[in-house]
Amino acid sequence: MSLLEKETVKKVDRLLKEFDTKLGVILLSNSARTALEAASSLNCVVGAIIKSLLLKTENTFVLCLIAGDKRASLNKIKKTLNINDVSMASADEVKDVTGFTIGGVSPIGHSKKIGILIDNSLERFDVLYAAAGHPNCVFKIDYSNLQKITKGSTREISE
Repeated sequence: MSLLEKETVKKVDRLLKEFDTKLGVILLSNSARTALEAASSLNCVVGAIIKSLLLKTENTFVLCLIAGDKRASLNKIKKTLNINDVSMASADEVKDVTGFTIGGVSPIGHSKKIGILIDNSLERFDVLYAAAGHPNCVFKIDYSNLQKITKGSTREISE
């Protein structure tokens, strides 16, 4: 079975096409489990790779979309959300909340409704790449459409 036939990938592809028929999933021959691997496979700068990081807050989860050359700032995220505690979600929580496994977490198509924060440093790039439901699948999108398709809130949340 082709990776493009996996349910998680088909779900992302369907949502992309519903948003804009020109968008779609790109199958990579090499893994894009990390931002560095993705940038190497796509021959782009690592910052143009969107890291989808699920964080656990005091009473919910939030997905943070961070540039591949940046790190999520837990202090900035706590301040943005006006909370005292935030931590990385476990692999099981990531799978349960998003429907994706780590390395293939897409910014869209989650199992449960979650808030999304988009780091403003992603605005530097004309073209961005995000995971599409599997470590070997990505999609290409611009910053403006990323904001629209995710309905995410743009904030300074990286360092």
